Amino acid sequence: MKILSDILYKCRIKEVLGSTTIAIDDLELDSRKVRPMTLFIALRGHTADGHLYIDQAIQSGANSIVCEFLPENLNENITYIVVQDSAESLGTIAANFFDNPSEELKVVAITGTNGKTTTATLLFDLFKSLGHKCGLLSTVVNLIGNQKIEATHTTPDAISINRLLRQMIKEGCKYCFMEASSHAIHQRRVAGIQFTGALFTNITHDHLDYHQTFNEYIKAKKQLFDELPTNAFALVNEDDRHGEIMIQNTHAKVKSYAMKTMADYKAKVLENQFSGLQINIDGKDLYSRLIGGFNAYNLLSVYCIAVELGIDHMEVLTHLSSLTSVEGRFQYIKTDKDVTAVIDYAHTPDALKNVLSTIADIRTGNEKVITVVGCGGDRDADKRPVMAKIAAELSDQAILTSDNPRSENPQTILDDMNKGLDPILMKRSLSVLDRKEAIKLACTLAEDGDIILIAGKGHEKYQEVMGEKLPFDDLQIVNETLKMLEK
Repeated sequence: MKILSDILYKCRIKEVLGSTTIAIDDLELDSRKVRPMTLFIALRGHTADGHLYIDQAIQSGANSIVCEFLPENLNENITYIVVQDSAESLGTIAANFFDNPSEELKVVAITGTNGKTTTATLLFDLFKSLGHKCGLLSTVVNLIGNQKIEATHTTPDAISINRLLRQMIKEGCKYCFMEASSHAIHQRRVAGIQFTGALFTNITHDHLDYHQTFNEYIKAKKQLFDELPTNAFALVNEDDRHGEIMIQNTHAKVKSYAMKTMADYKAKVLENQFSGLQINIDGKDLYSRLIGGFNAYNLLSVYCIAVELGIDHMEVLTHLSSLTSVEGRFQYIKTDKDVTAVIDYAHTPDALKNVLSTIADIRTGNEKVITVVGCGGDRDADKRPVMAKIAAELSDQAILTSDNPRSENPQTILDDMNKGLDPILMKRSLSVLDRKEAIKLACTLAEDGDIILIAGKGHEKYQEVMGEKLPFDDLQIVNETLKMLEK
């Protein structure tokens, strides 16, 4: 339980109606979850406005309201706090309510289009292997030590983040590694978090359904670095041409990593096979079970962050070599007939190109590459033809299918994808509306030695259709189908 005035500390308040000495037992954004003695924060979201639910929150027991403008009908028993920005204030309020947990942890944010989940998870695994208790906030799962908590968003809301950070401290964690999505940064979900450091992986075409323009997407990512304190580190991929933009206005200590250009931390791929990577990091050779040039970047970034956090570089390299791939990120199985099936979360043009380029580097040239790929519904439609073109150009056979159609007609999504194919690429492509049938077809077409890539869903265990999440597992389907075909 907290006193309202204490949790409003540092908020940009425009007006207060009522007492701020009242007790607050909980914070809530969803009026349906409000209980007595709750502070309800009315957020103007992307699809709904919390100001419309103030009365409902009061009826459910809220004793105070944070809002950007007052409702028409005021309740004299309620305290109203009018602020400049509800989302910004929420971050400050949540941090205060949970006694500013990020000040007691070393919290590192990872942002970028691709590589966030792998990098954050590898960091968690690395520090765990080094004997440190830590937490993870990721697309796949949230972890507090060994305790798993379901992840519903890449980055949770500010209340959930601070609650999880406080739980981490109670469990003895010293570090937290978290993905920071562009949505979360723009929506101020990470406001109020005191970051020890932040990493920029890369930025390519994605989320333009939300940000509208690529410049706005860049601006959202950059905001994370603009707000870092002077005692934090800002680590950027120097090989990405937008890396310099990220750190233009940062107050943090700037460090860079790269494989192609000059940087503070350097790496070079020596060998890349399905058996793993051999890379040289800062002059030392390292063997890893991870595969592909993109994973070389992930390993390098993990190394950089660990060193910046004060871990001995040789100790980091020793433990890096024992790390395994993250679920749904270039995860592969091999059959007795030497057919290889790769499952990858690649759902952006650049990620798909990276995975197919990695396969091209590994293949001997005699085997076929068969790619199954779809695009999500209610998301950036501009990338659909681009992804279809990449799949067809870099594969011997492309099978276009559904991903998570959500509320869209899957056929509309496929039609958009096919717009990226010229007559020659069209001959190397097939469209199969049902994703399960598309995967089965790829398995049927595969001969000894061939490589199947199933892209887009990775770790997800569901197919989202018309608001319903139906059980669906790419890895399970391809595994069962290949085993059946071998009989």
